[in-house]
Amino acid sequence: MVDEGPTYHRQWRDYRSARGARPIRDFLVALPDEDRATIFEEMEHVRKEGTRVARHLRGDIYEMRVTHDNKAYRLLFASVGRFDHILLSLEGFQKKTQRTPLAKMELAERRLADWQRRGEAKKRTATTTRAETKGDK
Repeated sequence: MVDEGPTYHRQWRDYRSARGARPIRDFLVALPDEDRATIFEEMEHVRKEGTRVARHLRGDIYEMRVTHDNKAYRLLFASVGRFDHILLSLEGFQKKTQRTPLAKMELAERRLADWQRRGEAKKRTATTTRAETKGDK
């Protein structure tokens, strides 16, 4: 029997700005209950099946599509983390045009870059703190 190593279960996280704003949560909370429930069902489907059930837009950005009561919604996200186990929701909107608006994709890319930049800064701070603590001993 071959040991394939640990498996990492995917989980959703929503983007938070440096000041604590949560635009995806705010978008979802503002929706009617039935629409929000339909989006959550599709998020669960993507969590279980991975990015293969989403549409790749460009770079690290994927699009999850949801339709409910003749309304089309989109959630832009990226699969991140050391094992690509974090599905980071970056932008949500009601779709009104045939193509995904370029401004929405660019906003998602900026938010992803911000999230990654802050994550790297956090890692550097933690590493520096550990090194300083070892030097004090």
